[in-house]
Amino acid sequence: MNLVNLESVSHAYGPKPLLSDLSLGVEAGERIGVVGRNGGGKTTLLAVISGEVKPDSGRVTHNRGLRIGVLSQQDTLDPGLSVRETVLGGRAEHEWAGDQGVREILANLIGDLDLESKASELSGGERRRTALAKLLIDEHELIMLDEPTNHLDIEAIAWLAGHLATRKSALVVVTHDRWFLDAVSTRTWEVVDGKVERYEGGYAAYVLAKAERARIAQAAEERRQNLMRKEIAWLRRGPPARTSKPKFRVDAAQALIANEPPARESVELVKFATARLGKTVYDLEDVTLHAGGPGSGPMVLDACTWQFGPGDRIGLIGVNGSGKSSVLRLLADTVQPDTGRVVRGRTVRLAHLSQELTELDPTRRVLETVEEIRKYIQVGKREWTASQLLERLGFKGEAQWKVVGELSGGERRRLQLLRLLMDDPNVLLLDEPTNDLDIETLNELEDLLDGWPGTLILVSHDRYFLERVADRCVALLGDGRLSMLPGGVDEYLERRAAGTALTARLASTPAPSGTAPATPSLATTPSGPSAKEERELRKELSRLERQLDKLTGQETKLHEQMAAAASDYERLGSLDAQLRDIQTQKDTIEAEWLETADRLGE
Repeated sequence: MNLVNLESVSHAYGPKPLLSDLSLGVEAGERIGVVGRNGGGKTTLLAVISGEVKPDSGRVTHNRGLRIGVLSQQDTLDPGLSVRETVLGGRAEHEWAGDQGVREILANLIGDLDLESKASELSGGERRRTALAKLLIDEHELIMLDEPTNHLDIEAIAWLAGHLATRKSALVVVTHDRWFLDAVSTRTWEVVDGKVERYEGGYAAYVLAKAERARIAQAAEERRQNLMRKEIAWLRRGPPARTSKPKFRVDAAQALIANEPPARESVELVKFATARLGKTVYDLEDVTLHAGGPGSGPMVLDACTWQFGPGDRIGLIGVNGSGKSSVLRLLADTVQPDTGRVVRGRTVRLAHLSQELTELDPTRRVLETVEEIRKYIQVGKREWTASQLLERLGFKGEAQWKVVGELSGGERRRLQLLRLLMDDPNVLLLDEPTNDLDIETLNELEDLLDGWPGTLILVSHDRYFLERVADRCVALLGDGRLSMLPGGVDEYLERRAAGTALTARLASTPAPSGTAPATPSLATTPSGPSAKEERELRKELSRLERQLDKLTGQETKLHEQMAAAASDYERLGSLDAQLRDIQTQKDTIEAEWLETADRLGE
């Protein structure tokens, strides 16, 4: 049964037609992901379906009494209302506190907020999470979400995907988060040139089906075809859960990638990176760091020792507020450690994309702002002009001659990222680089980074981008350490859910007004260990620490051997296998250390 029907709908803003003669419908229980270029009409399509915008022509019909919940990108909260009043309305406390579903929504979206805070006192991200919590608590037959993952960390995004997948409501969601699309969508709509192309399945199915359509139609645009093949190759080689979703014939898609090489020639890139960087990139030696400065704010690192080597491609994971950006600022030398030291390689040429972008000259032209850095750059084995790279990141034709002051926030971010790349760095620190980028631009950026030789350290809540670009994941789990995650994001979520991360979010009822929120902690026993047990536990801690020190020494030697054997591919492969084995052992021992320290009460 269709909940909403669009018949011959057209709509334009000014001279630009965004929707042209569309006829489609949303069925009960259907979950639709909407993709397309920024400015292509995705948000307009949602507004027309919900009835917020009346189309220029055509007809939109809703089922009688249809309850629609909409999360738009505009802030609609009443600044005079408290969080409690906004989210729970007039519900009595015993009513919502006794509802497990309501408690779960509150704990996972606004568990860190005081329910009596006024909406006017909240940050933009807190207001967004509050609006999302209000929408999910109410009952709707149709939920429409415009970029719901903005301001959510990886754990909250995973929870939201699971929550939406179990709701009976129909769902229409616009998002650039491809992992989220795969997790929640049963159909995908692509808004392109005023039309809506419809595909079965989530993002992976959409990519495969789109490539198959292109093959059948013998699409002429060779570069786009190559990008699509590369994307498919990664999807088919990637996590099994992603490749198992498509329910249609994939033989033709498999033929497309039969001779497609891996996304990155890892050994070759490490060789180039070592030549450009030498043996040392960043060595952290007994570093203690607080987020707010020496001794101020939450502790991020506690006597932490770590090495970032040439060619490392690392994704840094942690909840919001865990200190990911602080670590990047430490490496960028914009903040200093409380104690310890950071050894930086002499040849490090750094580019740091922070969340607070450097202001661009609003009077300059787009192409001029890039060419003033450099007119040509070598990426992998190919030389690119500033104009060619601008085109790859969405500045095509006349857009290269726009004045910077006329650009949107997302366009400015793309421009700033490109300026950083044009400066030919050998170390990239990227803090949320995917903000405001559409899927097509993300594909281009990923392909560009595939051929970039250097050390890359990335912070992103876009799980797909993180898994696609980074080779390894490192987490801040609240214990003052950097923890290697051989299992990637999945292992991080498992450790958080199991409570082995000290910063684990507690799925409990928010504290009643007038009381301080409970401090998250690991499971405790009613009484501490006996004196004998304490001695045994301390012996065990010492033993584990000696093992960790020994493995760290072995890891350092392997890094040196890999740098020395950069031109010996066979030797490098063997050393890399030994390194991964040692890192896996370290992770296991670190987990044992955390469990022992927890039993000891430290």
